[in-house]
Amino acid sequence: MSIFLGVDTGGTYTDAVLIRNEKDVIATAKSLTTREDLSLGIGRAIESVLNSSQIDPSQVSLASLSTTLATNALVEGHGGRVGLVLIGFKESDLEKHGLLAALKGDPYIVLSGGHTHAGSEKSKLDVPSLESWLSENGDLSGYAVAAQFATRNPEHEQIATEIVRSRTGATVSASHQLSAKLNGPKRALTAVLNARLIGMIDRLIQSAESKLASVGIHAPLMVVQGDGALISAELAREKPIETILSGPAASIVGARWMTGADTALVSDIGGTTTDVALLRNGRPEIDPAGAQVGPFRTMVEAVAMRTTGLGGDSEVHFVAEGLKGGVTLGPKRVVPVSLIAQENPDEVHKALDEQLLSTVPNEYDGRFVRRVMGQKQVTLSDRDQTVLDRITQTAQPLARVLKTRMETQSLQRLVTLGLIQVAGLTPSDACHVLGHADHWDAEAAEKAHLLFGRRRTGAGEILSNDPGHLAQMIVERLTHQTGLALLETAFAEDNEFDAPPSDLAQHILMQKGLGNHSGLVTIKTGLNIPVIGLGASAPIYYPAVGTLMGCDMILPQHAGVANAIGAVVGRVTIREQGSVTSPSEGRYRVHLDDGPLDFNDESEALDHLEGALTSKALTKAELAGGADIHVQSHRDIRKATAEAREVFVEGTITIEVSGRPRITR
Repeated sequence: MSIFLGVDTGGTYTDAVLIRNEKDVIATAKSLTTREDLSLGIGRAIESVLNSSQIDPSQVSLASLSTTLATNALVEGHGGRVGLVLIGFKESDLEKHGLLAALKGDPYIVLSGGHTHAGSEKSKLDVPSLESWLSENGDLSGYAVAAQFATRNPEHEQIATEIVRSRTGATVSASHQLSAKLNGPKRALTAVLNARLIGMIDRLIQSAESKLASVGIHAPLMVVQGDGALISAELAREKPIETILSGPAASIVGARWMTGADTALVSDIGGTTTDVALLRNGRPEIDPAGAQVGPFRTMVEAVAMRTTGLGGDSEVHFVAEGLKGGVTLGPKRVVPVSLIAQENPDEVHKALDEQLLSTVPNEYDGRFVRRVMGQKQVTLSDRDQTVLDRITQTAQPLARVLKTRMETQSLQRLVTLGLIQVAGLTPSDACHVLGHADHWDAEAAEKAHLLFGRRRTGAGEILSNDPGHLAQMIVERLTHQTGLALLETAFAEDNEFDAPPSDLAQHILMQKGLGNHSGLVTIKTGLNIPVIGLGASAPIYYPAVGTLMGCDMILPQHAGVANAIGAVVGRVTIREQGSVTSPSEGRYRVHLDDGPLDFNDESEALDHLEGALTSKALTKAELAGGADIHVQSHRDIRKATAEAREVFVEGTITIEVSGRPRITR
């Protein structure tokens, strides 16, 4: 008998599940994610699932972890402070390709160097300038290095990486190690995001390993990648960018395992995001352009997932435009008022009562702020430090902390750095008012609704004086925004339309059709495939979504822990890709990690590349914890016709090795 433990650390909850013989779910558990110390939430979930199952920890033969933390960090702009070393590119590439937006003010340097498309050195690497820059920027949490055409010759990236590592002692993300594809600026962006995530994912894995050992579980620890495959914890530490969409990818694998569905949209609602993907022929679609999270398009091979800043803990915003006014949700997460009141009842209720007695509403009514325990040491501006000094670990009304409107920018920076948390009205609070949930403080949620409802619409009327009415507005808005997310994914995967998916989803004809418009014309629209609803709150929100979309809504029994299930029923899968080019007639150049190698025979060059890639993939699969490994190879050869004969242009070889993860016996 084999017992597998799956753990998923989300923005709000940490889930745990035990599965026997890869067939039966024997126990599930949930615990609040403790961002200040992830081991606490992980430990509580593991201990709870072990206690409820009465399983001896020594019986667990495999543990696996999925997480939305990397995804959420990129959506919310969190992560460590990093530096970018850009080699052989133009200064204008930073703005043009979104690198400045990804850096968010972090330092960078553009150096001469890089290689040509054929792998020849374009110009010498400017080592003195790099060393001078490091003398002023040697205290960052991580570094990214990206050189032009590094996938054709990584020499300059390797030299710069070694210099940065020896001078700073910090981790370095080299772009050629993250993707074998061309498009240098995009690889640079991926390297920046990888460097930003390394510390966060390392702390998560360390917390998980420590807690497993403390309860007596000594099984191998695996981590879910963005494509749903499993890798060892050590590999995940080196390439945390590959864990973006880890949680959502695990949910797709879990959805297939629980339902057996071949074709369906899978929608997973968490506390911070809603993730939607297509399951086709029993397999998740892989995004050929690379994973996109928020505004960032990476080169990470991942499930074709559309991630929207919409969840149970999304911040509710007031829409003043129009005579009726209204609400909208996200994209950022806040702590629900009902949760912060549960943890700090006296302070929160006292503030809410005082705000309700005031005859003049304040824009910060019903909003609170607190420090995150065990916060990291960072250098702040005087203004940011002044605001932080006013904030305690006990919840305080936001209006008491902010003295000027300009300090709201400082507040947002402190949130981004993970130093503080802001609490406000969320759909989770609305569920407490409507009686759909009762695990937190429903009375505080009702007070927060009363305060929020006092806002004035364009007609000068208050938005709502009935907490139940406002709560229903919030839930209906979540239904509407979830519907848009589903439609955008469906249109993105449907090749019949030549228009942006977001435009199609929001088109007036599409929206009128969802309401079965019947006038001089009749319009009926919706989804033509079922939706599998996942997430702890899916049974609350998604029946209405199914009605809106006019489709079957499948809600599996263990929908609330689908990510944790997917974490342990997946496979170890490693893909390696390389290319052969022809810089001149009769010359075939194989592009390898240690530099290009030329051959005079096409078949010999392709065979050499296939052997090198296979060896590399098998080594990685072994390090990733794979067993019973199978190898598949695919060749894509491009040739052109010139003067009535075929001319070799380029050959690309892709190797995929897969197997089940090794388990302890």
